[in-house]
Amino acid sequence: MTSRDMSDTAWVLEPILQVPHVVAAVLLTKDGLVTGYTDALSQPSAERVAAITSTVQGACRTAAAAFADKDRAEVRQVVIESDHGYVLIVPTDHGTCVAAYGDGEVRLDLLAHRVHSQVARMGEKAMAAAPRGADGDDTPA
Repeated sequence: MTSRDMSDTAWVLEPILQVPHVVAAVLLTKDGLVTGYTDALSQPSAERVAAITSTVQGACRTAAAAFADKDRAEVRQVVIESDHGYVLIVPTDHGTCVAAYGDGEVRLDLLAHRVHSQVARMGEKAMAAAPRGADGDDTPA
């Protein structure tokens, strides 16, 4: 399997596909726009997954805040278990989200570890690309 790279995102999704029994993965913006997806999905399916994933995250943030009796909550991950397998959704700190699907034989701990590792790599890459001022500080030039 390979990823259908829409904006140089293959490096994020390919390692996730290496986990045994992972079927598909999508990289999306938090508002539900697809930025990359794997070959197991068609573009319409990837777009549907992204829209649903965005909605699920919003509902989970609202539920977590309500249970904690707070105004808001940040979701670290969402796990959906079905009779077909598992969906793991992990938001990033920079407005994107990784969603991965593994069949019923996938080891959820391995899938979660790999997705969180890729999310961390995305953060490191974003920090490395942060603009710096002429004198080397973090202030944009």
